Formats: sequence, C-alpha cells, structure tokens
Amino acid sequence: MKIGEISKATGIPVETIRYYEKIGLVPEPERQASGYRHYRQSHLDRLLFIKRCRNLDMAQDEIRELIRLADQPDADCSEVDALLARHLNHVRERLRELANLEDTLQQLQKACSEGRTVSECGILGGLAAEPVEEPSAGGHNHVPGTHHHTPGTR
Repeated sequence: MKIGEISKATGIPVETIRYYEKIGLVPEPERQASGYRHYRQSHLDRLLFIKRCRNLDMAQDEIRELIRLADQPDADCSEVDALLARHLNHVRERLRELANLEDTLQQLQKACSEGRTVSECGILGGLAAEPVEEPSAGGHNHVPGTHHHTPGTR
C-alpha cells in the first residue's frame, strides 16, 4: 500500500509516518519502480503499535525500547514490566503536578471578586506578585521524549 493508504488505515498523518521512518521507529519501505514507497502489513502493524503507545503517552525512547524488546520474543519480559513501571511512575508524578496546578489556579480564581476593574483584579495581582513554584531539580516535565530513564535501560 502507498503512504496515503497506510495513513488513512492508521489515522497517522503522512508527515508523522515519514518522521517515524527518519528516526528509525518504522523501517523504511521498499520503493516500487515508480519510486513510490510500498508499505507492507508489518509497517501497518508497527504503526498501530506506535499509535497505541503514544495514546498511553509513552515517549519515543520508551517506544523504541519496547520495539527492541518485542523483537526478542523468547526473552524474559521483566524489562517490559520495568519500563511500564517507570512510565506509570511518571504518569503518577504528572497527576500530582496537575493536582497542584489545579489548586493554584483555584486559589487564583478565588482572588477575584465581582464588580472590580482589571486594575484591581486579584488574579492578575496574584500572578504578578506570587512566585510560581518551579519543578524540583530533576523533576519531570511533560514534553514528549523527556521521560527520565534509569541509566543503561535505553
């Protein structure tokens, strides 16, 4: 199948498929005599696997590691379990960060009372005066591909 067909079948944009090829998550397809890429069922399966992992908010390095492990079907699955445990810890930490963010936003919203002007706005005053808490050193952020990994597990 051609790239447009595999894009439609997976719901993954053509540009993203090309990017996954470029970074090695998906093997480059063979080229037909016409120069068009020819995708096989294995490409479709890999793209759907990546899509499911991305839906679980896994980073590219995590997906790459899962693909590496999947290519060793007789190996012990403890590495897969460990990777998932690290990802779950990241998700839990992110949930705590979001709960803290929600609390801060609720406090700021309470600072605004009806009938006041923008110059008297408690929200804007709070944002201008209150220091915003920075994530702790070594803390996680939520930029894809920035999950922290234990050395030697990439």
